[in-house]
Amino acid sequence: MTEPVRDLAHLSHVELLTPKPDESLVYFREILGMEVAGEQGDSVYLRAFGDYERASLKLTASAQAGIGHLAYRTHSVEALERRVAALEAAGAGGAWHDGDLGHGAAYGFLDPDGHRFELFYESERYAAPPELRPALKNQPHRYPGRGVGVRQLDHVNFLAVDPGENRVFLQTNLGLRLTEQIVLDDGTEAGVWLASNQKSYDVTYTRDLTRTPGRLHHIAFFVDQREDVLRAADIFLEHGIVMESGPHKHAIQQTFFLYTWEPGGNRVEVCSGGFLIFAPDHEAVVWSQAERAKGQAWGMQTVASFHIKGTPHVSEEDALLAGGH
Repeated sequence: MTEPVRDLAHLSHVELLTPKPDESLVYFREILGMEVAGEQGDSVYLRAFGDYERASLKLTASAQAGIGHLAYRTHSVEALERRVAALEAAGAGGAWHDGDLGHGAAYGFLDPDGHRFELFYESERYAAPPELRPALKNQPHRYPGRGVGVRQLDHVNFLAVDPGENRVFLQTNLGLRLTEQIVLDDGTEAGVWLASNQKSYDVTYTRDLTRTPGRLHHIAFFVDQREDVLRAADIFLEHGIVMESGPHKHAIQQTFFLYTWEPGGNRVEVCSGGFLIFAPDHEAVVWSQAERAKGQAWGMQTVASFHIKGTPHVSEEDALLAGGH
């Protein structure tokens, strides 16, 4: 049996593109309760109160919504070098760049669907200014007491033409492990959930019914308990934020969820719960087409837009939704 690769430590940050940077900034800072950690060029960097690194969200002004890149931190410099060597040996190599605000040199590459990933190790540990210094020294900064009050970046969900192809790519070259998946009656993998550590997942691919490569489904931020998700719903309501689905409980991964659309057009989830995986020989849970047809954990059916709408927006979305698919 091949020894598992455990070179990735965790999902570090995500770059989100927005055509409405000022309005998106209000959403993440005032409504989700994140703090601005810096600005550079067309980007604003934000952090949640539980992030140990400087930032977990890079918000970049762009002509259209979508994702710029997703970044993982490795366990060491040596781990980073091993993953780069594996990618290049597989013919999937990319290029190094000097780094970004809050972290050092990073290696960027594309998955089979065209989403951009970055790997790095050198990172700036956040030091809170006096006004954000917490009472407990083992907490990065104090609870903001503003908006939803998200604790940390939880996961990223990509739309993909072929989730299975991307799963194999990440398992083989990055060492991510498959924790759950949806397999349709014809053998097609409609969804895959992968993890870099004991979290049950930090990156997901679900099938894009428009068959458009390289799109984002959503990014998700974690809150401590279900009541925080319910409170988030009231906060979104008061601020006129469109809620697409939830609050409810997922069957897959068991997270308590609420999906919204931020002003720039990207889908954002606030979530709580889920589970950790401690078994080193965990076997992926496989969900059938019939099982998924039952809906979410408590029976709510998945909304039609869920596997069609993403960013950037494509015209096929409207056609598919109008056709009831």
